[in-house]
Parts: sequence; C-alpha cells; structure tokens
Amino acid sequence: MTIQAETLELLEWSRLCQQVATFAATKLGTIAARNLVIPQSPSVSLNLLAQTKEVYDLETRLTGGLSLDGIEDFGDALERAAVQGMLSGKELHEIATTLAGMRKLRRTIDSEENIPVLQGLVADVRTYPELEQDIYHCIDDRGDVTDRSSEKLAQVRVQLKGLRDRIYKFLNSLIQRQSNAIQQPLITQRGDRFVIPVKASHKDAIPGVVHDSSGSGSTLYVEPQQIINLGNQLRQLQRQEQREIEAVLMALTAKVTEVVEDLEHLLVVATTIDLATAKARYSLWLEANPPRFVDRAASEYITLRQLRHPLLIWKHRHEEGSPVVPIDLSIRPDIRVVTITGPNTGGKTVTLKTLAIVALMAKVGLFIPAREPVEIPWFDLILADIGDEQSLQQSLSTFSGHIRRIGRILDAIGEEGGERGAGSTSTTLSVSGGDEEMGSVRDDEETIDLQVSHSPIHPSTPSSLILLDEVGAGTDPAEGSALAIALLQYLADRAMLTIASTHYGELKALKYQDSRFENASVEFDDVNLAPTYRLLWGIPGRSNALSIAQRLGLNPEVIENAKSQVILGATQEVNEVIAGLEAQRRTQETKASEAANVLKQAEAFYLEVSQKAAQLQAREQELKVNQERAVQAAIAEAKGEIAQVIRQLQQGPQTAQAAQQATSELDGVSSRRLPAKSTPKPPVGFNPKVGDRIRIPKIGQKAEVLSEVDDNGNLNVKFGIMKMNVALADIESLTGEKATPPPKKSGAKVPGTAAPAAPPVAIRTSTNTVDVRGQRVMNAETEIERAIGRAYQSGIMWVIHGKGTGKLREGVHEFLSHHPQVLRFELAGEKDGGGGVTIAYLK
Repeated sequence: MTIQAETLELLEWSRLCQQVATFAATKLGTIAARNLVIPQSPSVSLNLLAQTKEVYDLETRLTGGLSLDGIEDFGDALERAAVQGMLSGKELHEIATTLAGMRKLRRTIDSEENIPVLQGLVADVRTYPELEQDIYHCIDDRGDVTDRSSEKLAQVRVQLKGLRDRIYKFLNSLIQRQSNAIQQPLITQRGDRFVIPVKASHKDAIPGVVHDSSGSGSTLYVEPQQIINLGNQLRQLQRQEQREIEAVLMALTAKVTEVVEDLEHLLVVATTIDLATAKARYSLWLEANPPRFVDRAASEYITLRQLRHPLLIWKHRHEEGSPVVPIDLSIRPDIRVVTITGPNTGGKTVTLKTLAIVALMAKVGLFIPAREPVEIPWFDLILADIGDEQSLQQSLSTFSGHIRRIGRILDAIGEEGGERGAGSTSTTLSVSGGDEEMGSVRDDEETIDLQVSHSPIHPSTPSSLILLDEVGAGTDPAEGSALAIALLQYLADRAMLTIASTHYGELKALKYQDSRFENASVEFDDVNLAPTYRLLWGIPGRSNALSIAQRLGLNPEVIENAKSQVILGATQEVNEVIAGLEAQRRTQETKASEAANVLKQAEAFYLEVSQKAAQLQAREQELKVNQERAVQAAIAEAKGEIAQVIRQLQQGPQTAQAAQQATSELDGVSSRRLPAKSTPKPPVGFNPKVGDRIRIPKIGQKAEVLSEVDDNGNLNVKFGIMKMNVALADIESLTGEKATPPPKKSGAKVPGTAAPAAPPVAIRTSTNTVDVRGQRVMNAETEIERAIGRAYQSGIMWVIHGKGTGKLREGVHEFLSHHPQVLRFELAGEKDGGGGVTIAYLK
C-alpha cells in the first residue's frame, strides 16, 4: 500500500465517500461517490467545485432540486452490444428511460441562468428521441416485446392463444368427466407441457404421458394422449414466437450499436451531474461553505473558522454522538510548521485529521463545514502519520512503526520535489538494533542515528501538507525530541505546511528560534480536570500532570518533590519560551491600546452623531408646532369672516341678490384660505420591453418579457421553464404600474381584411377535457396529445392534473410549452379547479 493510500485509510476517507454516496440519485452516481477520485491538478478541482456550486444553487431555487429520474446504468449492455451481443428487453427499456430522463434533465439545465459549467456538460449530449420511441413502441414497461412490434409476431401470438384455449377447454372437460381419477381439479405445467394431477391408483383411467409425480408417489402429472399433438404444435409456435422476439431485439440492438459512443458519453455526463448533485446535497446537509484556494506565496492566509470534522457531524446527527466542538485555524503565509501540545484526549489528533480531510474534500469538489470565508491552499500531497503502527509479525515497536511511515512520507516528498541539486540539504534518519535488520528491531535495543546537514541550496518545495501525530514518541525522550526537532526543520524546508502534535517541551521553543514555526495548544479545564477541545493559537500547551495528580489525592509529599524536580530541570529553552510569551504579551497590550483608542474615537463620533440627531428631531418638532399654530389661526380668522357674512345676510333684506352676494363673499374666503386643489397626476405608464421583468397578478408570478407587444395586444413571457402569451392588460411592472397600450397604427383599413377572430368560447365538454391525475408524466403526455386532436375544432382544452406535489403539473406545462399546436396556456380560475387545472388555447 502506498503512503498516499495509507493516509486515506488513516483519515477514514472511505467512510466520508460512503456518506456522500447516500445523497446520489442513481446507481452510477452511487458507485462514483464511493470511489471519489482525488484530482492531480488544481484546474480539475476548480472545475469540480464549480459543478458543485451550480448544483447547490439549483438545489436551493428549484422545487425538489435536479431530477435524475429514469437514468439507469446500462454500461454492461453497451459493452455487449459493441461486440454484436443481443440486448434484453429490460436493458433496452433502461436505455429508453435514460434517454428520456437525460432529455428532461438537459431541458431543466438549459432553462436556468448562471450555470455555464453544467450547461457546457450537457451541450453535446445526444438523446436520440427516435431510438427512444422505437424502443417504447416495441418494449413495454416490464421489458417484454409487444405485439405491435412485429406483424408476424402478433399473428403467432394469436395462434398461440387459440391453441392454449383449445388445450384448456379439453382439459377442463376431461377433469369434469374423470373427477374420480383426478387428485385435484387443477391444470398445471411440467416443462412446457400441460398436465393434470391424476391419482396413481387411477392412472389407467386417463392414458397419456407421465411427466412428473409427487414426493409420496400418490399423484402423477399426466399429459393426456388426446392433447400430445396439440402440445407439439404449441411448442413449435413458441419457438417461432421466440425467433420473432429475438429478431425484434436484434433490430433494436443494432440501432443501439450505431450510437454506442454517444450513449457512453451520455452515461459519463449523467454520472458527473449525479456526482455533483450528491456533493451539493451532502454539502447542504453539512451546512458547509465553498472553499477558495489561496496562494501562500502571495501572502494569503489559511483561514478556517468554526471548522468541524464531517465524520463527527454525521456521528452526532445519526448516531447520537457528542456535539462537535469547532476549531479555528488562521495560519500566516510564512508559517511552515505548527506544533500542537496539550493533554491526551484533548483533541490534537482530531485537529490533524480535520485539517487533512477537509483539504481532501476541497480537492474533490466538496464544500467545507466551516464559516465563510473558507480559504485553504491546494495541496499536491496530503500525507499523515497518525496512530500506533505496532506489528508483532514484523517485530515493530510503536517507535519503529512511526519511523517507517515517516521515512515513506519523506520519500514521497522527495519524488514530488524532484531530484536535489549538488550540495542540497541531506538528512539521514535510521533506526538500528545491533546487527539486526530494521524488520527485527527490539524495543530494548532501539537507538537513533541522526545526521542533518544544511546547505544554501534548497530543493523545489512541493505544496504538501504533512501531519505527524506524537512526533518522536515511543523512545528515549532526549533522543526523541532531538529527532523531532531535526525532522520538523527538515520539513520546514520541503513542505508547504506541517502540523505536528507532541508532548516534548523542547519543540515549543522552535517558534522563538525560527519565524517559520508556530505554537498551538488544546485547552484544558483545571477545575473540571477535563479537556475543552478548543484550539488556542500562539500559546504552547503546559503539562497538567501534577495538578491532576494532586486533585486525584496523590500524597502531597510526592507532589511537592515532583514540583522541585520540575524546577531543577528547567532549561534555557523554557526561559526562551517565557521570554517569547512576554514579548507576545507586550505586542498584545500595544494592540489592545490601539484598539481602545479606536473605540474611544468611535464613541466620540457616536456621541456627536447622536447630538445632531437629537437637534434635528427637536427642530422638526418645533416646525410641526409652529405649522399647527398657523393652521389654527387661519381657521379662526376664516370662521370670523364667514360669521360676518352670515350676520350681514341676516340684517339686510333677504333677496336673491343678497344671497348671491353672500355666496360670492364666501367663495372669496374659500379661495383665500383653502389651499389650491392639486390636480392628481395621471399614473406613469409602463411600456414593457424585451428583457424586462414584469409581474402577472392573476397567477402571482414574476416573468421575463421575450417579445414586443403584437397587434392583438399580447406579448410572450417566460417564468421558470414555462413560456406563454399574455395580454398586455394582464401584466404590470414590479412596482405596480399598469402597462400602457401601444399607439394604434394610423392608416385606413385595407379593404377585404376581416376583423380578428373572437377568442374561443370557453365551453367545457367531455371532448375538450382530459383527466391525467395519478399518471406518470410520460403517459400523461400521450393522453394530452390525443386530447389535442379531439379538441382542435373547439380551440380550447382543459387538462385536469390535480395539485399534489406539483411535479405532474410541471411536466404538463413543459409539454404544452413546446407543443406546436398550443398557442398559450394558463391555470384555471378557482371555480374551474384553480391550480389543479390548466386551460390550453390551441392554434
């Protein structure tokens, strides 16, 4: 097993593939998902991600998502057809359903927007409707050859039916006449011969050929002598029927053979789309987001926030496992090695596996379960040494197993990076046990021979991700830590990123000696003595052994002695770590001070804006009060003028002239005091143009205009995959404006031209009504085709499809939208069935 394959096994990649396969819709997609191929170039990964993104978008905006109904795996049948083998009726029927399913899928994809990759996939797919119709004409849903496929076959089957009827009639008569000799009034078959069960004691009563007997021997299955000749004739007709069936199957197979290459390409495209659909649905289920491949050479960070392991998500949701604790990864472009320290069972190994498996997911076109933005490099190699590789058969200890696997990882990097130039860095890692070979090392004799030399010439660095769990463990701590340091320094020169978990304190100091190194740790709760599984960056993990031992009740004297030993054993590396942490603290304090200044400025700005807003509100309130006072004063003054006019009218003579004068004075008050009436502006007309988005209130849909308004005041629109003609009066703009009719063309009426024909009278009869409820779309299309022929004279047709899930209605609308005899169609009014009935207007 190669180290790449071994890494996939360590990461449980096959389990993830199996989970993706559960979201596939076809057998082809399921097989492809279980064996996901990891691309060898970024361009392939980008194309796969583009496919997943487009299907993801379709899944969220299409009711029910993409449908791959009817698509079957007939690859074996094509191989047999290519070598002149005969296909069975079932295989031919699968080819026909796949052609129909692929045609429907292509229509769906072609009708959508902003999915260029999927549209490019189906652009050159040929679905051969003639071949599909030929197969449906000759093969029924059970895969049997139909009578209509061959006139001669139909004749043979008529003769067969007549002959069987004669045999049954004779045998029934015989059973009635010889009821005493019959064990059971039953006609059955042995082989291809008709027999009746006769009592063994009465075998001479019915002469004939015995074809079988019961286990006890009390019953004999006899073909009476009188029908032997009829049975012979029946066999001849059956052989003749079989020859005719084979002739039909061979003719259809020959047609399939002519287009084998196109059908193979169709299967490849169907598999690709189904696989992309499975990835999109799995990503949707994971609540994942699309990754972006970053270029670390261009100073781009690796950013994975709230990252969760997909297998743990599955376990939590399906197997009632523990909730998944997310981790945050933000790695600077100059960092080559990250060492993770912390307690056992703290999540270090899970962190390594999570990063590795999501890097693989991005390569195969899967989304990553992390918060946006998801930014990760495209790694050429993803290699891991995770877990214990002890082997009694090979006499390998834990340490030896790790060294062997790490050696294979270094070999793989060397092969990827190419040959090294003269004077390049060389590293020798060897384990010896006296005179024994590597395969027979004993734990008590392990030693390390470590030679590292550096040179100014570095080999080409492949974009590799290396993951090492408990690096250098399993041997003497001093030598193990030395080996781990040398190994990580070696990988810093040759791999894009290395993540290593360790318990060695010496590795924590590497960050303060080499800027390409970074520390991280898994958090530990000192109160509960349990890990929190949170990942902390920039902080090395500390040992919790003494605190745990103390809380578990170990002798205090032993604890104090151990603490003194730890203090006596402190080294310069620990001091360097402390100094580095102090420097880091000062940096953080500076940043915190800067952040505080920014916050103070923001608070001052907020206070200033709040004060101005309060002033504006006060000014607005003052204007309202002044305006109200002015209005009240004007009203009071007007009332006084009106009262004076009334008094003058009451005091003077009450004549028509006085009344007219009072009216004129009141009109003057009205004209002076009341505001002038504003003439309402006529609503701005809406003139729909090709490409405009409009609304159709009657059916509550938004649509796109496809044509200019014709002479009859109609225009063609499209919503979803449906196209239809609507009247100009039935549409409005998205802001609610009614459409303005186009100006009538000037000119005299041409003599002899007839007035436009009136629309058909909507009278519903049995002739122009078809009920397809409960049928499959394929069968419904046939019924509607016949109904169009019957309803042609009336010019209108009602299609009753019911509401249900809406799939049958979508299929009916799609069929009507492409039918040459259908002018337009619409959903019926509520009194005629509403959304369960479609009215089609015929040309």
